[in-house]
Amino acid sequence: MPSVVAALPAPLPPHFFDRDPVQVARDLLGGTLVHVLPGGETLSGKIVETEAYDCPRDPACTAGRFHAARSAEMAVPAGRWLFWSTHGHPLLQVSCRPEGIAASVLIRALEPLEGRGQMLTHRPVTRERDLTNGPAKLVYALGIRPAGVRGTPVDSAALHLFVPPSTLPDQEVEITARVGIREGRNLPWRFVVRGNSWVSPGVPSMDLAGLP
Repeated sequence: MPSVVAALPAPLPPHFFDRDPVQVARDLLGGTLVHVLPGGETLSGKIVETEAYDCPRDPACTAGRFHAARSAEMAVPAGRWLFWSTHGHPLLQVSCRPEGIAASVLIRALEPLEGRGQMLTHRPVTRERDLTNGPAKLVYALGIRPAGVRGTPVDSAALHLFVPPSTLPDQEVEITARVGIREGRNLPWRFVVRGNSWVSPGVPSMDLAGLP
């Protein structure tokens, strides 16, 4: 079977992320996340769910010391791999906007492409759709070790991203509220591939009428 990633263009460069994280989160849907293991095996997945954080206008980034510390970590040059830790589990994100501005996109769910068998050895599950249908799940399934990639450019050899040749049409994208936060939870900054079975469970719905 030919490699899924062999025919892809060059990985996304860091400057792709030097802009509004809400637009970046939308543009990453349908793209491909690739992790190359130390032994050379490639694990990859289609991005089916993302979430944006933009501290200049985001209450979630300024509420309490926990969020202040998280914001400081995000204020690095655009296009760097970062991790949040929630209940001891690592969540993969990529920094956006210029250095000094805390903004990022959280990759929340993948549809496995290459290396599904290897992913199952990293994260044994009864139902395959539970393999990568959550932000911590995908980190474990792809064998990503935060200490090895935190702060590295998004186009590094070990961990990188590709976007599809064309942006997914609006009818294939669902926009929802974010989850797991209290402040700013109703901002429409979560994007999912509509109807995809690998999206994380319990995606909230929201009425977008009247929103800009």
